[in-house]
Amino acid sequence: MSTPYPFTAIVGQDDLRLGLLLNAVSPAVGGVLVRGEKGTAKSTAVRALAALMPEVPVVPGCRFSCDPGSPDPACPDGPHAEAAGVSRAARTVELPVGASEDRLVGALDIERALSEGVKAFEPGLLADAHRGILYVDEVNLLHDHLVDLLLDAAAMGASYVEREGVSVRHAARFLLVGTMNPEEGELRPQLLDRFGLTVEVSASRDTDERVEVVRRRLAYDDDPAGFAARWAEEESALRERIAAARVLLPRVVLGDGVLRQIAATCAAFEVDGMRADIVMARTATALAAWAGREEVTADDVRQAALLALPHRRRRNPFDAPGLDEDKLDQTLDEAGPQEDGSDDDPGPGPDGGGDGGGGGGVPPQADGDRTPPSASQSDDTPSPAPESAPDTPGRPAGGEQQPVAAAEPFRTKTLSVPGLGEGAAGRRSRARTEHGRTTGAVRPQGALTKLHLAATVQAAAPHQRARGRAGRGLVVRRDDLRQATREGREGNLVLFVVDASGSMAARQRMSAVKGAVLSLLLDAYQRRDKVGLVTFRGKEAEVALPPTSSVDAAAARLESLPTGGRTPLAAGLLKAHDVLRVERLRDPSRRPLLVVVTDGRATGGPEPVALAGRAGRLHRSEGTASVVVDCESGYVRLGLAGELARELGGTAVTLDELRADSIAGLVKDVTAAGRAA
Repeated sequence: MSTPYPFTAIVGQDDLRLGLLLNAVSPAVGGVLVRGEKGTAKSTAVRALAALMPEVPVVPGCRFSCDPGSPDPACPDGPHAEAAGVSRAARTVELPVGASEDRLVGALDIERALSEGVKAFEPGLLADAHRGILYVDEVNLLHDHLVDLLLDAAAMGASYVEREGVSVRHAARFLLVGTMNPEEGELRPQLLDRFGLTVEVSASRDTDERVEVVRRRLAYDDDPAGFAARWAEEESALRERIAAARVLLPRVVLGDGVLRQIAATCAAFEVDGMRADIVMARTATALAAWAGREEVTADDVRQAALLALPHRRRRNPFDAPGLDEDKLDQTLDEAGPQEDGSDDDPGPGPDGGGDGGGGGGVPPQADGDRTPPSASQSDDTPSPAPESAPDTPGRPAGGEQQPVAAAEPFRTKTLSVPGLGEGAAGRRSRARTEHGRTTGAVRPQGALTKLHLAATVQAAAPHQRARGRAGRGLVVRRDDLRQATREGREGNLVLFVVDASGSMAARQRMSAVKGAVLSLLLDAYQRRDKVGLVTFRGKEAEVALPPTSSVDAAAARLESLPTGGRTPLAAGLLKAHDVLRVERLRDPSRRPLLVVVTDGRATGGPEPVALAGRAGRLHRSEGTASVVVDCESGYVRLGLAGELARELGGTAVTLDELRADSIAGLVKDVTAAGRAA
């Protein structure tokens, strides 16, 4: 849009606005990750922030935004002669989820580098974002190889492009802002830790506030320029306040008392490393400057903890982010005012910040009810199952038992799909990927991204005399270039088919089954898989969770899964077949892995066992890799799960084997050995 939505016109979302403004005051805070449901103004707020950022002085003509006061001596466009700089607006550069590596870091002309020895370099998005904002919408869907490049640039403040011994380096220091919907999957811990702050957003449940959101949005859509003009005075005031806070920031005092509170808080919540302490210190300082004070207070420390710690205290993807505020207050009190009195709480700041509003207050915008950071978690967090029910072996057919809690998850053996795939980058099955070990060379289709130097030289060598080679340089033509083929790992679609019938309903048994599935879900998260969940019980099967990248959503569905009734095994397998058929159309390159969790029994309807066998052979005929997790227990075992595995053309593994083999680090491929049975 030519006229962005004004930042000051955003209704509510106090935490979101405050997190962005603190980064505008102090870019050293390290960026912000915005988590929340769709339609909550996440992208609107980020794009509106650019209009509030101070202008940036740059060297005229430099593609890498060098500061004229201290130009980068290694700038590819340098060295820069002394000259007056020019000012321009700070850039907000958007990184698309599907961007290529060359688009992110830039592209080096390999042909000219080999034949002429020159570094012909086309800058990428990291160069454009230098000294500005790098915005990644749906950052949790970003491919792993792009995440690795972002991590390197964020850690070193520079981007390196290396191609067969030829390298280009340029500065890349930017404010990293990401938005994500947790329902679509979580972030890798390494990237999560790179965001200084995190905020949770959700739609307001207040009727008046929702009405105001709609009213303002419609007015903006009808006349963007006129709407922006009506908010110009508020925008100017906020811009001046940011500039004033930046000037005040170097004078803010961070006393030993508040430093002790910061350290005690990070230790109490057992966050990893020391980055949290540093980010909290910078955030508290920025909060004080934002409030117009030269001293950090306990309220600043409290607000800094609420912004900087929730995403750092998670131990696995199933933990809901957030802090126990009672524990936070207790920790701050215990590490409170020291003898020098530097921690004395002066009370609310100029903007009325108290216990709930944060030490620095919130920007001067429309009033509205503040949504607690943890509110978006309350509806989705499963309640713990009651522990008082006896461990009875089951209930009469058609009965239903309350959900039981899952047993403690454990490390599982690796299940992989046989063959060589070409799916999305991940960590499960072998695949042709952009990254990995080099296995061969081919003629490039489109732009060359990974040069195979030996194959290129071999292709060019026979033609040197015909091309009139006279000097030492190799005469290379476009047709000589060879693209390296590489083998790495891909992520798969892991579809769980879980038996929730009465035969599985013994309390301890179902708890162990849920613990095993939860363990496999955790493994799927670590290996960057998509997951889906089909359950069957009573008379039918249902898709409890369509294929998604959000393993915590699958865990929530699993936790609330009731049990009881007959065992329509065939219905579960046929429902899984329908899900896989649709997914093959949506994402044909992502190979599926079917995980059936059952004791193998089939009841209900005519010839239930034979029907289940035919359903299994249907999956086998389409080459679907499968594994059956055998949940049968007791002294007398019928071996029905093993029979089902043979019909599927896969393999069977017991719950004990799933756990025990992981200790020795064994890897068990899902093979087609059973297909000949």
